[in-house]
Amino acid sequence: MLQVYEVGPVTVLGFGGREILDQVDMVAIRKQIVELVKQHAVKTLAFDLEGVKLIPSGMLGLLASLRTLGVEVQLFNPSEDILEVLEVTKLNQVFKVESLDR
Repeated sequence: MLQVYEVGPVTVLGFGGREILDQVDMVAIRKQIVELVKQHAVKTLAFDLEGVKLIPSGMLGLLASLRTLGVEVQLFNPSEDILEVLEVTKLNQVFKVESLDR
């Protein structure tokens, strides 16, 4: 379900180009991410949002909760709609957000 790879000290997660993430099982994703963070002592977790158009609120909550595990969250290649949601919710001040293709 998740594509995981490392780039230096950063662990990167991708969603395989899914346009909408509301079909993913949030419980399974949360468990997978928390296990990854704990097993590999991940300090920086980047999410490649290439191709993703919408993120459900549950996923945003999951991303925000990772801070309680001491993890810095970075978001790469968010769509315009996702950028707008991040600005409205002020999560763009919580996460490092970068658009690599712009």
